[in-house]
Amino acid sequence: MVKENFLQHLAVERRLSQGTIAAYGVSLGLFETFLSALPDARTLESADGDNIRDWMETLMEGGKSASYVNRSLAALRTFYKFCFAKGIIDVDPAHSVLGPKKAKRLPQFLKDGEMESLVELLWKGGEVQEETFHDVRTRTIIYTFYLTGLRVSELISLDDSMVDFVSHEIKVTGKRDKQRVIPFGEELEKVLSCYIKQRDGLVERVDDALFVSEKGVRVTYAQVRTLVKENLQAVSHLDKCTPHVLRHTFATTMLNHDANLESIKKLMGHQSLNTTEIYTHTTFEQLRRTYGDAHPRAVTKKKNEKPR
Repeated sequence: MVKENFLQHLAVERRLSQGTIAAYGVSLGLFETFLSALPDARTLESADGDNIRDWMETLMEGGKSASYVNRSLAALRTFYKFCFAKGIIDVDPAHSVLGPKKAKRLPQFLKDGEMESLVELLWKGGEVQEETFHDVRTRTIIYTFYLTGLRVSELISLDDSMVDFVSHEIKVTGKRDKQRVIPFGEELEKVLSCYIKQRDGLVERVDDALFVSEKGVRVTYAQVRTLVKENLQAVSHLDKCTPHVLRHTFATTMLNHDANLESIKKLMGHQSLNTTEIYTHTTFEQLRRTYGDAHPRAVTKKKNEKPR
């Protein structure tokens, strides 16, 4: 009952997304199962810090990543804070538990040449030919990601009413229902207008969704992920060809063209500037490679070799 009340609290008072609430529920359920299998079986309310640490160790030994374990720990921390505040427990067992350190991975993004190849692919090399609704929709979705930096969930949830062609703004509802406004230029206006015109002439929509399938229903995460993956794999050799690559490309492009971090933070809907600052490391690595390739004195000299 406590777990159900907690999840209800997340939905009503914290107003977290259904996806986040579901993830918290899964983490609590897995921990609950772990506790019940202990020699001295325990409940969520009777667990202590050592139980949490043992569970985290079990997850790591089972091949779970540090990110996964930290997300699971975050769910427990939130749950036990709730229980402590409600007087259900006297001591918060997760308070002093530390999560595993995770390797710092730099965001993957498309280089300028790869982005140019992608644009050429989306426009079919400029050849005059009849395009399908799928072609136009694919181009529009990828352009929207690249020119706005939207998350997948934000793009999928877009309605026609959120796009203002007069003020050239898109109103987005992001994480925790936080709203932000993203400006767009003539290039995206052209692509969006073309898509909407073809969509309205071919598809009967069931609601106000901007991006729909041929059946008129809102596109799904799986559909968007698939179309992005197919196109990115055609122009790039990145490990993961996901929609997030285009979001990272948006941020990196902005930073490389002198946008300040605070502006990028607002456009991307980051809560903390620390999240945005990771793109400075990405661009520095790019600068380092460029320097190494281009500067005549940048190459490391062999031992005993005198500089010329």
